[in-house]
Amino acid sequence: MPLPSSGTTSRRPRIEGLPPGVSRDIFGGPDGSAQPPSGPAPAGPSAADAPGGPTAGGLGGGALPPVTPPAQPWPVSQGKPGSSASRSAAFGAVGGAADGPERSSAFEDPEPPRRRRVLPGVLVLLVVLALLAYLVPAVMMSGAVLRGTSVAGIDIGGLTVTQAADKLRTELAAKVNKPVTVEISGRKETVQADEAGLEFDVVATISEARSGFPSPVDVWRGLTSTTELQPKLAIDTSQLVRTVEGLAKSHDKEPREGRVVFEGLRPVVTEPEDGVLLDRDDAVRRITDAFLNSRPTAVLTLRPAKARTTPEAVAEARAQAQRAVAAPVTLAIGAKRATLPPATLAAHLSFVADGEGGLVPRFDAEAALAAVERDLVDESQAPRDATYQIVDGKPRLVTARTGRGVDGRRLARDVARVIGRRGDRVVPVRLSVVRPEVATAEVSNLGIKENVGEFTTTFECCQPRATNIQRMAAQLDGHVVRPGETFSLNDTVGERTREAGYVEAGQIVGGRMVEIVGGGVSQFATTLYNAAYFGGFEEIERTPMDYYAARYPAGRDAALLYPDRDLKWRNDSEYGVLIKTASTGTSVTVTLWSTRRYDKVEAVESERRAPTAFRRTTSSAPGCIPTAGTAGFTIDVTRVFFKGGEEVKRDAKQTTKYRPQAQVICASTNDPG
Repeated sequence: MPLPSSGTTSRRPRIEGLPPGVSRDIFGGPDGSAQPPSGPAPAGPSAADAPGGPTAGGLGGGALPPVTPPAQPWPVSQGKPGSSASRSAAFGAVGGAADGPERSSAFEDPEPPRRRRVLPGVLVLLVVLALLAYLVPAVMMSGAVLRGTSVAGIDIGGLTVTQAADKLRTELAAKVNKPVTVEISGRKETVQADEAGLEFDVVATISEARSGFPSPVDVWRGLTSTTELQPKLAIDTSQLVRTVEGLAKSHDKEPREGRVVFEGLRPVVTEPEDGVLLDRDDAVRRITDAFLNSRPTAVLTLRPAKARTTPEAVAEARAQAQRAVAAPVTLAIGAKRATLPPATLAAHLSFVADGEGGLVPRFDAEAALAAVERDLVDESQAPRDATYQIVDGKPRLVTARTGRGVDGRRLARDVARVIGRRGDRVVPVRLSVVRPEVATAEVSNLGIKENVGEFTTTFECCQPRATNIQRMAAQLDGHVVRPGETFSLNDTVGERTREAGYVEAGQIVGGRMVEIVGGGVSQFATTLYNAAYFGGFEEIERTPMDYYAARYPAGRDAALLYPDRDLKWRNDSEYGVLIKTASTGTSVTVTLWSTRRYDKVEAVESERRAPTAFRRTTSSAPGCIPTAGTAGFTIDVTRVFFKGGEEVKRDAKQTTKYRPQAQVICASTNDPG
């Protein structure tokens, strides 16, 4: 049964000071009082009849607030979901202003789920496509030289490293091996690439190219651009220096100093004359630049070289030479006399430049005394060097002896002073104690007892070079190399000069056959080298010849040129080494005597490889010397030592690369053929 109405309305107190964001609407009307809902009452039981109503709740007397609607997470406006109106209503419910005119744009809804799902998928797809765009061509390019790569116009892109190397060797060799024409004072000569020591380094060239698995940048370059590489070239400076020396020998005109010598009793005058010399250092630089930068020509410079002797000094020396042979010179010691006739004076007297513009007399007293010293000194008193003689195939020691003899240096000075004056021409001679140059103690007890190394080479008879070979052999005969001593052929023999008995002969210098004093002595150096080689002695310095000659053993020849190219070997034994030489009109032999350390020494040779054909040229140059062509090749030689029937050691392998020697045909400029 419904409760009876009291007929009065109960007013609840006004609530002030609500927290921010809390609307008064939750309490009823705009003023905060509880208001009944407007409009007709909903059908159904009244609030008073509802279970737990005022009666049940014991509120007594006042009207109850309307039933609270179901809770919603956000107030929903009448606008479309996601619209600005909807978002504004939601913001108003939270912020305390249901329909306020200002809304903050910072509070936007998160991106819709669909867009959040699509964007990562697109990014993944792009990454996959980029990887495929790189990996597919990268795999195709891997293991080869990067596409678009070329060397001096020769395409090697896409080839393996081995294929690229073979292609460059085949197609680029002709380009990089082009000769250079050198011009010297209007005359032109050709320098071939091998003469300059030019080497094309294929490995270094290809190492500059990109290969292997390419990076993304490499792939892009391979697909869109080209890479041009320059061939890596190198110059063997030592070879080029030899070639320049050969050019210089053909073009140098040494300054000629004034000189007076005798032909019989007649003074022969050589007037001073200026000359020109090739600038060697400048020539090496210019030829190198021409080859490395593909320049076809190089102009080389001849520098003037002035003679110091004056014509006046030559005229004065000529007059003095005439007086020198006008009468004999008498040598006197006590009651003994010896005469130097005018012919002997003339044979051993010359007037040479003093380096200051004048000429001075030079008298070879030692040579002049050879024929007359026995008239002044008893032979039993003469000094003697210790040496060895080979008797019945065995070396026999000849002991040294201190003696008395004419002081040759003093005699040379006295004769030079006397011949320039008139009147008395008697020269007092003084004897002095002369000690032997080689004492017995120096060469005795050195174990010089047997042949340990011997070698022979042959040559053509009756040529100027034969004279030089025989002369060097005579100079060296009997020389002893002491234990631990390093033997130098240039230091022992000295410069090859006319005064020392040498003559002009042909010799290859820097790839060119030239005429020099002492030409041909490389054959003696080769003979001595092989004797020391099979004697088991240590090699110190040797320069192989540029070209192979059949009369020498391949890989075991020795070039000799004073003072630049020497032959040196060390006596690394505890015994002395005696050098004995013998020569005929067609051969020279060197024998080394010591104590044998090895049963046998062998030269093990490889097969000749890398043959290179020689070229043919025709020359009409003055002084042309015809040359037979010789093919080039490379050979290895290893020295092996045996003792007790077993190998005890072997030297490091020596590789010799012989250049092809051009065939030179000399043709007269007037000969149309």
